[in-house]
Amino acid sequence: MAKYTGYYQCPLGLLKIEANETALLSVQFLSEEVMSSSIPEASESAIILETIKQLEEYFEGRREQFDLPLEFVGTEFQQKVWKELTKIPFGKTTSYGRLADNLGSRQLVRAVGNANGKNPIGIIVPCHRVIGNSGDLVGYAGGLWRKQWLLEHEGSQKLLPW
Repeated sequence: MAKYTGYYQCPLGLLKIEANETALLSVQFLSEEVMSSSIPEASESAIILETIKQLEEYFEGRREQFDLPLEFVGTEFQQKVWKELTKIPFGKTTSYGRLADNLGSRQLVRAVGNANGKNPIGIIVPCHRVIGNSGDLVGYAGGLWRKQWLLEHEGSQKLLPW
């Protein structure tokens, strides 16, 4: 199956977007080193174009939910965690412990944290809405400053339970 790549310059930096013919596969922040080098030409893909459109609406404050076909590539457990992330409402946060509880056991909290950190579809699958059990901002592959920005953009209060 063909794979397509696109790019979107958002307020937080450059995003690399990957899709196949039927679904969105990945939305990831690019590092500063990559951003300063030349970015290859983007592929033509209806899914990438729709993803960019919905991201623009999100950053402009006109979209709270994404409506895109997603394909999760990971272990069965990672996929369960990522699907659970999609249930966290806009403007709300939850904890790693609560996600573990939702998946059946508080003892899964470390595994949930690891899966959350490997979420390949940033922003769309809102791993930024997961905070530490104490209410602290912890762990975000895009950097904690981006996590804080996204939560503020959504009007979230850090300790607001979901």
